[in-house]
Amino acid sequence: MKTTIKTLVASASIALVAGFANAQSSPNTLDELLQQVKNDRVSQQRINEAREREFMDERADKQALLRRAQAALQAEEERGDRLQNQFTQNEQTLIDKETELDQASGTLGEMFGVVRQASADAYGVISTSIVSAEYPGRDEFLAEMAQDSKGLPNINELEELWLALQTEMTESGKVSRFTTEVVDLDGGSTTQEVVRIGTFNLVGEQGYLVYNDEDDKIQPLGRQPEGYQVASTQDLMDASSGFVGTYVDPSRGAILELFKQKATLSERYHAGGIVGYIITGLLIIGLLIGVFKIVSLTAVGAKMKSQLNNIDNPSNSNPLGRILTVYQANKSADSESLELKLDEAILKELPRIEAGINIIKIFAAIAPLLGLLGTVLGMIATFQQITLFGTGDPRIMAGSISMALVTTAQGIIAALPLILMHSIVAGRSKSIVHILDEQTAGIIAQHAENERPVTTTTTPGRM
Repeated sequence: MKTTIKTLVASASIALVAGFANAQSSPNTLDELLQQVKNDRVSQQRINEAREREFMDERADKQALLRRAQAALQAEEERGDRLQNQFTQNEQTLIDKETELDQASGTLGEMFGVVRQASADAYGVISTSIVSAEYPGRDEFLAEMAQDSKGLPNINELEELWLALQTEMTESGKVSRFTTEVVDLDGGSTTQEVVRIGTFNLVGEQGYLVYNDEDDKIQPLGRQPEGYQVASTQDLMDASSGFVGTYVDPSRGAILELFKQKATLSERYHAGGIVGYIITGLLIIGLLIGVFKIVSLTAVGAKMKSQLNNIDNPSNSNPLGRILTVYQANKSADSESLELKLDEAILKELPRIEAGINIIKIFAAIAPLLGLLGTVLGMIATFQQITLFGTGDPRIMAGSISMALVTTAQGIIAALPLILMHSIVAGRSKSIVHILDEQTAGIIAQHAENERPVTTTTTPGRM
């Protein structure tokens, strides 16, 4: 503040001198010029003296600031020395206290080490246990106990550890029901009743459930086991008391997780590719033809049985009736001609009776050959993948090998029912043809007996 005031005064003095000099008129004579120079010299001297006083005053202020800064530096150095001495004393005190603590705890230090180790082991088990799905938050205390801290656990913490271990052992032998939130596979969540089977499995409305210990969520298994196994879980959900048989995973979910990688029947079927679809088409067409032939031949057989009970009135709605119609039209012919006529009629009926039977037989023969073709194509693709990628990763070759094996199985599976269907249909047709041959032979034999001439014999000696 003092320096600022001095600066203002000096500035004001310079301004007055300059104003005074400007106010004077210009010199007209040498004497006036000399006098003006003298006056200007005096004014300039006064200005220089003012500036000098200003510089001296500022120097004094800077000296004062320097002295204050040096005093502050000395004070901080003294404070640092005091803090260093205090830190050294605290370090020594801490060492003494640790020594005193070790002496006071004695063998308890080893016991508490065992406690911390037991807490760490219990935390690893309880944090991943499905019991935590029913009793969440049990692992937080164990996580704190398992930390390698310098503090010693008190009696309450020891009792909490004991209680956590005892709870896990007790609940491992119980089948418990509780209501909780279940996260669906589509991302939503529902509140439903869940059955816990000891420490092994969780069962819900969708079947088997899994417990995700990372985010403490319960969700359905990505792919459920076979239907009869899931049905047993529903029996358990519906039961309220007594004994109910169900399937339990003793590995606590590891075996159930393997079902996610197990291929379903649908996936195995589609592994056959185009060849498998062709085999399926042959099987379906062959079975449809076989069913149609069985129904039609059964109807024809029923009509022929009705015709056998009414031979005198032949009908054109069945093969036997049409043959009897031919017989009725050729009664006057000789036996040989009638036989030829009836044989011709039977030959006309055979295409209708045996139509489609050979197709079933052909399909039964083609199906295994197509399966063999799929096997060859799959092995060719496998060797191509080995050439490109090597044998380091078997999963690369799994698709081609599956095609090779699945098509073979599909071909055999398709051939078996087709062969059985062909046998049934061929047996029905042969039985119908046998009836026609039997009736035709009887008709010809009867006709031959009827046209044989009657001969009389005479006894000698009698009139």
